Amino acid sequence: MELYITELSKYFITLFIALYTLECFLVFRIQDEEKRSGCYMRQNLLMFLVHFSCFLVICFETGNVEYLLFYILQQILLFATIVLFRMIYPRGNRLIINNMCMLLSIGFVILSRLSFEKAIKQFFIVTVSVIVSMIIPYFIHKLRFLKSLTWIYAAVGIAAIGIVLILGSTTYGSKISYSVAGVTFQPSEFVKIIFVFFLASALYESHGFLRVVLTAVLAGIYVLILVASRDLGSALIFFVVFVMMVFIATGNWLYLFLGGAGGCGAAMLAYRFFTHVQVRVQAWRDPFSCIDDAGYQITQSLFAISSGGWFGLGLFRGTPDSIPFVEADFVFSAVTEELGIAFSMCMILICISCFIAFMNISVRLKDKFYQLIAFGLGVTYIFQVFLTVGGGTKFIPMTGVTLPLISYGGSSVLTTLVMFFIIEGLYIIRQEEGAKRVKKKKRKQRAERTEYEGTRLEAEEEQQK
Repeated sequence: MELYITELSKYFITLFIALYTLECFLVFRIQDEEKRSGCYMRQNLLMFLVHFSCFLVICFETGNVEYLLFYILQQILLFATIVLFRMIYPRGNRLIINNMCMLLSIGFVILSRLSFEKAIKQFFIVTVSVIVSMIIPYFIHKLRFLKSLTWIYAAVGIAAIGIVLILGSTTYGSKISYSVAGVTFQPSEFVKIIFVFFLASALYESHGFLRVVLTAVLAGIYVLILVASRDLGSALIFFVVFVMMVFIATGNWLYLFLGGAGGCGAAMLAYRFFTHVQVRVQAWRDPFSCIDDAGYQITQSLFAISSGGWFGLGLFRGTPDSIPFVEADFVFSAVTEELGIAFSMCMILICISCFIAFMNISVRLKDKFYQLIAFGLGVTYIFQVFLTVGGGTKFIPMTGVTLPLISYGGSSVLTTLVMFFIIEGLYIIRQEEGAKRVKKKKRKQRAERTEYEGTRLEAEEEQQK
């Protein structure tokens, strides 16, 4: 019986997430948010079906009632998040919230399979993070002075990662975290958001050569501190975000070219001076030549992806535990092995639909500051997805960054949730800008009609005379 349920569930789970993914892109054909309600309702139903099907298999495979109780708690959290957001922010973007909850549910499923203890810990972190983040759209909407804090953003961000460089604990050769009262933080995750606000504030009014140079110097300090801490994955994200935001702010292709050339030069220097970069590049070029050492992670990841096939082996039917740090760095491989390549492709497309929604909000905002923030957060999000998936599939060397909302990690999930809710705040601002434009247009049309009627009446009176 268990075998039949596991086998059949693979196809139903794939079908449900494929239909959900289809709705993610069909919704862009409808411009009016109110008319999208049907798509959103179908998404919610499909999300709960995916989640239910996965935990049905987990319960049958383990025979542990604790998983059933854990599933109920997750359903309550996801349902409450969707409903409360809709009640508090009726003008919010429901596609972003739906996708956020879908990715969180996938994370809960795979973490429950890999480590029940870590899944519970992640659940409590997500719960607290959602409660905290739920108020962010209100403040983004109300606090108009955020664009004037340029140098405060710069100072706070540099200080936060500077403390890690000096006082942080070393983890596998990199200083990426420090602990306060027994709670471990990874400041570079939070500083990503501060960094985007700094760049937007520095470039939204003036983007002349001197302003770009000054911004580049301060951004360079961020990157150099991360390089000194050997947090090269975060350093790469910061660098790419800087180059792209400068390009969008200025529209100057020369900056993009110089940024690309500088990035290539920095990569060559990193390979020359950092031993662990050389090790990762060697593992990327030919992992099977060092399968017992540096190439072990990536080879096990490739074995997992290839063994899963299109529909996966089924939950608890694979061996993702053979990959070191699978719940953080290689969670994509675990998902692919047990849920299938088709499922993983849909998961990537859901991430891409989030990025498209972010960019859509950015291009429609009239305020340059908010436009740059939406763009910068979108690039930060999708580039991190690219680094994680690319590293796990041997498309690029592994960088050690997490898959947002799915990988295990408190700092990562909190930061990503904050990013999503900031974007929601910007969407509400965009909706208000649109409403003001419509009102202004209607007033203009009424004035024109009044003027026309007045002119017509005067003409009639002249004719009568």
